[in-house]
Amino acid sequence: MDNVRTEPTATFDRLEHLYDAVPRDVARAEEHGPLVLFVRDGPGWPFYARPRLDATAPASVADVTAVRQRQRELGQPEAFEWVHERHPDLLAVTRAAGLTVLEAPLMVLDPAATPAVPEDFTDVPVRLLDPAAPGFAADVAARRAVAAVAFAAAGTARGDAGPAQRDAAITELDPASLDEERARVADGRRLSVLAETPTEGALASAMAMPLGDTAEIAGVATLPSARRRGLGAAVTAALAGELRQAGTDLIFLSAGSEEIARVYLRVGFRRLGTACIAEPTALI
Repeated sequence: MDNVRTEPTATFDRLEHLYDAVPRDVARAEEHGPLVLFVRDGPGWPFYARPRLDATAPASVADVTAVRQRQRELGQPEAFEWVHERHPDLLAVTRAAGLTVLEAPLMVLDPAATPAVPEDFTDVPVRLLDPAAPGFAADVAARRAVAAVAFAAAGTARGDAGPAQRDAAITELDPASLDEERARVADGRRLSVLAETPTEGALASAMAMPLGDTAEIAGVATLPSARRRGLGAAVTAALAGELRQAGTDLIFLSAGSEEIARVYLRVGFRRLGTACIAEPTALI
């Protein structure tokens, strides 16, 4: 955790508030001692458990184990997320409970930075998804397919998976999911972008979840065959620029690794702390 600046308590307060509030928009919250589990009953990306905002004591191994049991009952992933600087005890607790923890660089856009990518870094245009456009459903499906292919081969290394695999991963959205996505974009609760060319189609995607004057950028994904072209930086800069224009003064994200964090440094982000993501140890 070298080179992490000391941040005011208010900054972490705002992050904690967003982490707690965003899932409540589409999921119900179950309180389990000092932890809260967000449960999505309908279709969509499943959520996680995290420390309650009003918890007065840290979670124990027994607390984590009980929530994991509940997640299994619900058919949800056994996942926990938190900010290490706010809940430092949880790292050892989740590991003792048998979970593997990803310590991801938590980064914030420097207030003095202008989010932009040098013109010579990529020539692939980036566009904001429009919920009123006739092709919105196809755009959302493409964004999700790009993410599915990209996250199946995480990292920044180039690979073979590209447009063909993206097209094979495209599925038709059910009406409820599409209506939810359109409503969230239309009222500003979500921004989504695609980087695409006329010949290759969508190559990279990302989204942002604003809440008042704070926003998280997430789901930054590039098809393996299109990596090393600056597309991750391009979609991140595009979202950050839109958020800044809308008056968002705290923009943050979590990088999957130190290598990926270097992409965001180029856009104007800096290290804030560490975001922890705990999941069961993968069986090989």
